[in-house]
Amino acid sequence: MATVMKKQDVVIVGFGWVGAIMAKELTEAGLNVVALERGPMRDTYPDGSYPQVIDELTYNIRRKLFQDLSKSTVTIRHNTSQTAVPYRQLAAFLPGTGVGGAGLHWSGVHFRIDPMELRMRSHYEERYGKSFIPKDMTIQDFGVSYDELEPFFDKAEKVFGTSGTAWTVKGQLVGKDKGGNPFAPDRSDHFPLPAQKNTFSAQLFEKAAREVGYHPYNLPSANTSDSYTNTYGAQMGPCNFCGYCSGYACYMYSKASPNVNILPALRMEKRFELRTNANVLKVNLTADKSRATGVNYIDAQGREIEQPADLVILGAFQFHNVHLMLLSGIGKPYDPQTGEGVVGRNFAYQNLTTIKAFFDKDVHTNPFIGAGGNGVGLDDFNADNFDHGKEGFVGGSPFWVNQAGTKPISGLPTPPGTPAWGSKWKAAVADAYTHHVSMDAHGAHQSYRSNYLDLDPTYKNVFGQPLLRMTFDWQENDIKMAQFMFNKMAPIAKAMNPKLISGSPKNANSHFDTTSYQTTHMNGGAVMGEDPKTSAVNRYLQSWDVHNVFSIGASAFPQGLGYNPTGTVAALAYWSARAIREQYLKNPGPLVQA
Repeated sequence: MATVMKKQDVVIVGFGWVGAIMAKELTEAGLNVVALERGPMRDTYPDGSYPQVIDELTYNIRRKLFQDLSKSTVTIRHNTSQTAVPYRQLAAFLPGTGVGGAGLHWSGVHFRIDPMELRMRSHYEERYGKSFIPKDMTIQDFGVSYDELEPFFDKAEKVFGTSGTAWTVKGQLVGKDKGGNPFAPDRSDHFPLPAQKNTFSAQLFEKAAREVGYHPYNLPSANTSDSYTNTYGAQMGPCNFCGYCSGYACYMYSKASPNVNILPALRMEKRFELRTNANVLKVNLTADKSRATGVNYIDAQGREIEQPADLVILGAFQFHNVHLMLLSGIGKPYDPQTGEGVVGRNFAYQNLTTIKAFFDKDVHTNPFIGAGGNGVGLDDFNADNFDHGKEGFVGGSPFWVNQAGTKPISGLPTPPGTPAWGSKWKAAVADAYTHHVSMDAHGAHQSYRSNYLDLDPTYKNVFGQPLLRMTFDWQENDIKMAQFMFNKMAPIAKAMNPKLISGSPKNANSHFDTTSYQTTHMNGGAVMGEDPKTSAVNRYLQSWDVHNVFSIGASAFPQGLGYNPTGTVAALAYWSARAIREQYLKNPGPLVQA
């Protein structure tokens, strides 16, 4: 029998970027908010205490800040003919746990979405014709425009303390020859801080990219180039390029995180309560499933607790949002055979291709220096900045050198043909470590009818609930794109004049490999859109079926992006929060009529 708590105005599931943003916005609106985080309390102290925090064995190898897969995980298979098996060792992707979520352990690359990607299907159909999109590709429009989201991108950057170089501000060219991105959409204001200084490897990449004829720019980084006080009064210190960003809490208060940038302000809100070690089991619904009444969760003592609330915000990691909706019966589950249903539909990932360049010993790239979001990129082949018609694939990719700090255990690149151990391996490591550059084509991944999420019929988590099942593999479009991008990025590597280049794109025999890290940029499953037949939430991230449930995060992306998702997740959270404050609270009910 669950213990029933006092009813609250709002209950938020998860306390990463979405949870923190929504808690701040809704307490400002005068609502009482309780946030439930499945993991422990985390903060710069003690989790980011120097020198303990720069411990690669604890954080990068033993994965201190990440999900405990012995309690709950996902099962994975390539297609429906296979039996899915549990993901038991963190490798391909790294979901976080604890206060801050992925926002504590992320690198800090802070992009806005390319406007075209918000209306992906419409754009491709208009430029290339409806027949250009493969039959089983299920990409669609977000249902919201860049112009609508622009103020919220700006708001998020001012909260994050983002460093970068604008190209145009209010239509005025400001970034030419200063490191701006000529493909970037117009902005209403400059970045809060100027771009960070570039590492030597990024400078090499920039020079080579210009020689090839491309248009390199400074990556927007949520690592501070100077001291900064954000719009909530939270203070940040300048980044010192220590290289311990991804997978770590920043001991310099230089990397934006919910813990550094929003939680200090929330601690002063009497209307806000944060409960940790609170694993939410389900969203409770009325008998007709038209309205949520709150949630049930297991607390740190193993007790089941019921938390009644008028408004439920799902703000957990991408597949946790989808899992909770499936467990709770919110929305119709997706069926790949019929193509009907929406929850679990349009699961997408990232189509990554990497090239490494190795130099002689007189070229010192010093990869141990780094900042998570810092680097140089180019967008010549991102979004639809080039003619896809003759190439025969959908999607684009930025290229970049993002030197985030190559670690002495996990980051030991060696040339092809090097033994995996022994004296020759040691010699190759010593020869290559400070004399290499790694560059990525960070490809957008499209959604397909055959890639989806549902509940596993066999495996359960520690609470006796079905695990989430991931059916996913690379498709022909992904392989074509990876090969194209590799061939466009390789000339940059060659222009650096290295002694050796390694790397290869996907091929016809490539399958999703769970043992090798790619990114943690997982998308879809509870996507937003304009049609309840193809989307789980409307343009304001509100459930079509249960009007007082809002599901916010990368789970709402109808397909993957070329850019990292965090900037768009934050903007969508602020966009949704405004709709709740200005529309929903005045007249609770559907904000968009089906």
